[in-house]
Amino acid sequence: MRTLDLMKLAPVVPVVVLEDAANAVPLARALVAGGLPAIEVTLRTEAALEGIRRIAAEVPDAVVGAGTVVTPGQVEQAAKAGSRFLVSPGCTGALRGALAGSGLPFLPGASTASEAMALLEHGITELKFFPAKPAGGAPYLKALAGPLPGLSFCPTGGITLQSAPDFLALPNVPCVGGTWLTPADAVASGDWARIEKLAAEAAALGRPAAA
Repeated sequence: MRTLDLMKLAPVVPVVVLEDAANAVPLARALVAGGLPAIEVTLRTEAALEGIRRIAAEVPDAVVGAGTVVTPGQVEQAAKAGSRFLVSPGCTGALRGALAGSGLPFLPGASTASEAMALLEHGITELKFFPAKPAGGAPYLKALAGPLPGLSFCPTGGITLQSAPDFLALPNVPCVGGTWLTPADAVASGDWARIEKLAAEAAALGRPAAA
């Protein structure tokens, strides 16, 4: 799967922080049932890699990936765990090489025109825009579309159900990343019906009518 194809699977990619790997499978099933197959599990917790393994093995309709990938070692660990894509908050030369060498679709992070241009020099045209809200939000990405028309972004960071449509209306935004889909209290209590409902609301955002 190409990175752009991944970005077009659904308008929202859930950004999941797993504290307990036992929640991974039912959580992923709820998100998929709601219409969001691409799921980013962030490598911020000890449960993350095991959670990715379980989703990859037990939820065939999910396209699970690893987020908050910041070192070449994590690229290798995430790939071995069954990740089907990789996402980083920023990018260094060493990390870029590891991401490209993994053979997996990847979204390296950028928050300025210079960072985006540096990645474009290496033929990378699909990026994560992070942190989206503090870095300028939808107006900033709209401004980048003129001078950098060949780039596509998945903005993540501070986006909500209410603000997501502003991003998705832009020609250079196929999808957004969101943490609002998996509230910590809902995950802790196993309220999968609530998470499925949140996923369905996000999936209904769709993309612009002209897309």
